[in-house]
Amino acid sequence: MHFNAYGGNAALLAAALANLDDGCDARTAETLLAEHRVARPDLTDQQLKLLLAWRLRLWEAFAAPTTPEQVGAVNRLLTDAAARPYVSTHDGQSPHLHYADENADVVTRVRAATAAGLALVLTETDPCRLGRCSAPGCRAVFVDTSRNGRRAYCSRLCATRVHVSAHRDRKRRR
Repeated sequence: MHFNAYGGNAALLAAALANLDDGCDARTAETLLAEHRVARPDLTDQQLKLLLAWRLRLWEAFAAPTTPEQVGAVNRLLTDAAARPYVSTHDGQSPHLHYADENADVVTRVRAATAAGLALVLTETDPCRLGRCSAPGCRAVFVDTSRNGRRAYCSRLCATRVHVSAHRDRKRRR
């Protein structure tokens, strides 16, 4: 599945943020933001705290058990992020969407982009594309970019663990 840069990438950023550890440091978060093409990703200690709080709210949107609950969670994110889409042509780029003023602080920009990215996945693809890993004990979330939209695990590692465990259980029962 192909995502546009300002919708899909923002949803992928939302999943990556939601999967950050509680003890995440500023450097790790800044690297993550840079990997997702967030401009000026430098964080103060206070901004890091705000992003770590936001990640918990993002996680709730992925982990909601039903589509109506996901929609409610994403709508609350949109409200709190005050995402206001507009077309930008900064730095000689072709027209593209921004969800917060490009001169806003990094937390405002990330909150607006991630909320809008999740909203775009819910409305333009399929709510089932926002998922939580099915492996026992794993709390990771993901955006399902697979062709058939049937992804159940956050990574191949989790999928392999589950399949190996099931295989061993079958062998023991014989």
